[in-house]
Amino acid sequence: MEDGGYDIFFVGGCVRNVVLDEVASDIDMSTNAHPETVMKLAKDAGLKAIPTGIDHGTVTVVSSGTPYEITTFRRDVETDGRRAVVAFSDDIIDDARRRDFTMNALYARLDGSIVDPLGGIQDVLDRRVRFIEDADQRIREDYLRTLRFFRFSAWYGAIDQGFDLDALNAISSNLDGLESLSAERVGMEMVKLLNAPDPAAAVAVMRQTGVLNAVLQGADDTWLAPLIHVESLLDLSPNPMCRLAVLGGTGVETTLRLSKTQARQMVQYRDGIGSMAGAGELAYRLGADVATGIVALRCAYSGSPPLSEMMDRVVAGSAAKFPIKASDLMDVFSGPALGKRLKELEAEWIVSDFTKTKEQLL
Repeated sequence: MEDGGYDIFFVGGCVRNVVLDEVASDIDMSTNAHPETVMKLAKDAGLKAIPTGIDHGTVTVVSSGTPYEITTFRRDVETDGRRAVVAFSDDIIDDARRRDFTMNALYARLDGSIVDPLGGIQDVLDRRVRFIEDADQRIREDYLRTLRFFRFSAWYGAIDQGFDLDALNAISSNLDGLESLSAERVGMEMVKLLNAPDPAAAVAVMRQTGVLNAVLQGADDTWLAPLIHVESLLDLSPNPMCRLAVLGGTGVETTLRLSKTQARQMVQYRDGIGSMAGAGELAYRLGADVATGIVALRCAYSGSPPLSEMMDRVVAGSAAKFPIKASDLMDVFSGPALGKRLKELEAEWIVSDFTKTKEQLL
């Protein structure tokens, strides 16, 4: 690109994460070359070029097996709160001003030097999440930015410094706009937010501003912080579905358009809280991961620390194999009576902490 006389920069999250000394996963790039030119230059260099979003200026170039999204500088022509009509630009400032937060408007040359057209690098270093220029206008351009504000605050913000007041005022004034968002977009943002190491403070401010109830009616974050504390005691990785279960709410599966797998997991956690089954039985029936999540939820609600005995039962239950098969009983039982007897023996075996042998049960 540079050999062809064009500017090209790394942009957004990959630059922000490098500044924060964190892993940069998705590599996005920005250029003043138009997409057709990017396609040609890539092919001339022997690289695979895919017109993934060429109408919006984006071309994916694959180099050494790594995909790079390269997007032409753009400016917004028209916005409706969900999507934007854009025009290509030759000005990096136009491109920076259409982004959401100052920490995402950082660019880096190929030699690693930072280009900071809007003064966002200090916000990155201070871990301060701020909208670019007018917060109200940024939100009206795309109401999903309200949820992104809380997601980025949970992941990158210095929570002890509080939240940007201009942002919170603008968010509170634009709650109605959240209704225009698709369930899929809201669900994806909520899952990303709840996957942060500790999103409790961000979710609490979501409640205070009215955002939480707007996107998840009836949700209550009272037990989220206790759950995260228990997770830390058990050295558990963040589990968005477990955290959704503790938030509750009406029709979560459809409101957030969860996948079938996500919905099943969330329901297992939610139903497991009030189940009469112990930790061992939960692990036997649902697996160690789900059982551990349910144990964490129960401890969060009760205020009791997780005991090593609980986790020992989880380990035992997840490894246990019921020693009786239907064929072992067929000489005496058949039909519904066979199924009933199998369940009785299984219950007896579970009560024994999975220790009774086949001979003892028969």
